[in-house]
Amino acid sequence: MLTNGTEAGSTGGPERAPLALVRGEPLLKLPEDLYIPPDALEVFLDTFEGPLDLLLYLIRRQNLDILDIPIIDITRQYMEYVELMKDMRLELAAEYLVMAAMLCEIKSRMLLPRADSNDDDDEDPRAELVRRLAEYEQFKRAAQDLDALPRLERDCVEVRAEVPPGHIRRTPPTVELDELLAALQAVLARADLFSNHQIERESLSLRERMSLILERIEQAERVAFNELFDVTEGRAGVVVSFLAVLELLKAAALEMIQAEPFAVIYLRRRSADLG
Repeated sequence: MLTNGTEAGSTGGPERAPLALVRGEPLLKLPEDLYIPPDALEVFLDTFEGPLDLLLYLIRRQNLDILDIPIIDITRQYMEYVELMKDMRLELAAEYLVMAAMLCEIKSRMLLPRADSNDDDDEDPRAELVRRLAEYEQFKRAAQDLDALPRLERDCVEVRAEVPPGHIRRTPPTVELDELLAALQAVLARADLFSNHQIERESLSLRERMSLILERIEQAERVAFNELFDVTEGRAGVVVSFLAVLELLKAAALEMIQAEPFAVIYLRRRSADLG
């Protein structure tokens, strides 16, 4: 607490707050050789992008009909904004003054008496302004719709990733799924002929069946799909063999080929250059 101004400093007045902190030290006085450009501090009224934008804002803010603009009220509000801009940035207010002059001209033309009120050829003084406002609003809405679209480097970023070494490229087989299911259905129909009613526990290993299929295919250049199944094993054996084939295809150890639709499906070892 200060008493009699003795603790306020050498001048005896109240202590001033520092203008800034430079390297932790308070700056109480601006340097004498400091030059501040005229445009170093500017206040931008970026709410409106031009005279038509301001005029459209004044109309929409009061829910007015753009086809029946009350020129007197709109001109008064418009001039208040122009006066504010003249104090802040005169070069920006110049184009707004042109619109203000146009509003005053429209207002004066509406106050003049008309020779014949029933004359249909007498155009409304506001017609040209209404046309420009409607056109501007249409382009502004179109610009907003375009800006709302996803934009590269703003809303989405293109990402690229290198394939790690040793990666196996998994290419989908050229055989359609319905062709494969049709071939399986034919094998299952043959397996039903060897079904019996003996109840016994069968040990069927998927890993063992995969090894057997690989050994059989390695002995030949290619093997037909239906030759990989032993129908005497019944449905269980056929299903295990089918699952083993799918696992080998998934691991890119085998590839499936078919010359044409409804032709015989063959399996062969996947070549090393396709990995």
